[in-house]
Amino acid sequence: MTDKPIINLIKWDENTDGKLCDANMAKKLQIMGYHSIKYTFPPGTDFPDHAHNVTKMDAITSGQFFISMHGQNRVLQPGDIVEVPRQVVHNAHVIGSDSVTFFDSTKYM
Repeated sequence: MTDKPIINLIKWDENTDGKLCDANMAKKLQIMGYHSIKYTFPPGTDFPDHAHNVTKMDAITSGQFFISMHGQNRVLQPGDIVEVPRQVVHNAHVIGSDSVTFFDSTKYM
């Protein structure tokens, strides 16, 4: 029997991470060893099936972001951080009427 991979989702914890804001999210990702670039995606932005050559962490601080990976679907809320493993096909899109503030993060080399 093989275990099916699951979506690795980290939830923001105000007790340890402080108030959720862009600066604190960037700081948390940096402490985790990641370099981040912040993007804002408007409603309706779609990312069809694709994969990356590196493992990434994607984090949001505003809006809602749907992701499909490992045959599972999740709606990411502000404060959610999701691991996107290297070479894993996934897709995503902004849902709702609000833009998504998104941190695209890769490990420091």
